[in-house]
This record gives sequence, C-alpha cells and structure tokens, in this order.
Amino acid sequence: MAAESEGHRSAGTWLAAAADAYLKVRARAGLPLPLAWHRNGRFRVILMDGADVEVRGVVSPPFGIFQGTAEGPDGNPRRTLVHLPTRRVVATLRTSAQCRALAAELAVVLIRGDPLPTPGAVVERHEREAK
Repeated sequence: MAAESEGHRSAGTWLAAAADAYLKVRARAGLPLPLAWHRNGRFRVILMDGADVEVRGVVSPPFGIFQGTAEGPDGNPRRTLVHLPTRRVVATLRTSAQCRALAAELAVVLIRGDPLPTPGAVVERHEREAK
C-alpha cells in the first residue's frame, strides 16, 4: 500500500527508491557507506614506476584492494587501496579492514559528485592509524 500511495507499480521499485534516498542522506551527513566487497577480483593499477599491471584482490566498485604496496603486489602483509576508474593508488595500509574503512569514507565523497581528493587529511589519518 505504501508503494501504491507513492505512485510505484511494485514494492520493489518503491524499496529501491527508498534505499537510494537513504544512501544519499548518509552521504550528505558525511557518514561512511557500507560497501559490498567481492573476492577474487582482478583489476589494473598504475604503480609508482608508471607500470600498468593487473593484480588480484577484493573489489567493491569503484575501489579495489590488493596485497602489496604502490611498488607492486608481493608477499608483504600490507594492503593497497586503488581507485578503479583512474587505476590510481589511494593509500597503502596495514590491513584490509583499514583499506575498507577508508574506501567507505571516500565513497561518500564520490556519491556527492565530488572528485576523489588527492591524498589529504582523510588518507593521512588512516595512514597514521595503520602504523
């Protein structure tokens, strides 16, 4: 009945509109957004030396995380967050959880329509906490 009262043909379209409105309100409030991460993803990243390589990791568009640093994937326990559309390394942190938290904060910026910031206060805070 709520869907019909708002002019939707089905409860599904009404729920989708409600979820979109909820996420926009969270973004405007500056709250981190929950992201759905998928294992065994493959994506491309531009490393510090300018090489464009494909890496394996977890993906939640528009972000990906791989094991290694901006110098490349390796057995290093550190994790690197990548902005997938630009293939740019955002930050290298100690754990995947820290990368996911940073991605959730940055997703708010992207939903607002703002460009991804150059490494600034948010990234520096997460890097400090990773040490």
